[in-house]
Order: sequence, then C-alpha cells, then structure tokens
Amino acid sequence: MPTYLTHYYNLDNEPFRSLSALPEQEALRIMAELADDTPFGERFRDPAQYLKNRKATEQWVREGFSAKGGNPQDPYPNPMVLGSSKWMEKAAPDPKKHGEIRIPLSLFTEDDISFTYPDSMISHWFGLEKPPEYYLPCLHGIIFTLPEILQLVKEKGRPEEDWHTNLPPHLAP
Repeated sequence: MPTYLTHYYNLDNEPFRSLSALPEQEALRIMAELADDTPFGERFRDPAQYLKNRKATEQWVREGFSAKGGNPQDPYPNPMVLGSSKWMEKAAPDPKKHGEIRIPLSLFTEDDISFTYPDSMISHWFGLEKPPEYYLPCLHGIIFTLPEILQLVKEKGRPEEDWHTNLPPHLAP
C-alpha cells in the first residue's frame, strides 16, 4: 500500500508551480516553448486547446471533489502521484533535471485530497468520450476520495503495477 504522494518536477523550476496560476498569455508562451515530441512536450503542441482542456478538467476535479465532501483550498489541483510512477521517471525529458518530492499520505485527510486514474486530463477525456479501446467505467471519469482510492488499491494492487489497463504507452498512468 503506498504511504506517500510524489510530486514530479523539473529541477530548473520551483516545485508545485502550475500553468493554471499564470496569466493566460504567459501560460501559452511557456507551453509553446515546452512543445516537443516527448510524452511531456507533445501535449503542448496546441497550447490554446491544451489550456482550454486543462481548465475544464480542473473545474471537473474541483466540482467532483467538492460534491464528495472535499474541501479544495486552491483554485486548481496540485498534481501528484500516489506512491511513485515508473512511467513519470522514464518519460522525464531530461533525467538529470528530474526532481521528486515525497510527502507522507498521513499528512492528508479525506477533505484535503482527491485522486483520478489515470492522470486527471486523461480520466476526464475518457469519461466524456468513452473510447471503446481504453475506457474502463470503474476507473475513468471518476473523482476518488482518499478512502475510495485506498480501498481500490487494496482490492486491485498498485495502479501502475497491478491494474491491467490498456493505456497507450504515451499516456501517463
């Protein structure tokens, strides 16, 4: 059972920064600079569309978490991973600049934190469009509370290791 959350970030930047906290034009400029053919950069090829999808996803996460009794403190989520992610570690654009911060899960209550599987933008997309080759109704398009995700991990094992999903390799689990 995972006992911590991991925040992944580029060591050239401060941790816990978000494009969502920036004025739109600055966020678009940064995304245009980050666009490339890596799993991290390909999402920024159309910065305006990405930002629109991101804001819709963040609203979905916030509303879904609040509907389940959560008490979000920030206007947008701070992305983290339950336990660790081999995918995130392998897909890092520059392993020498790959940073991680681990925070004990015990510091959070069910009012503080919510989860999606996979990545919130992918889960939101799959929940809306239900692509038959990938969609799993028990996982996608759902906001999980802390007790719900821990029960799911207890039943199914660790998400990236034991859950038998057919996500394409370029999508973050």
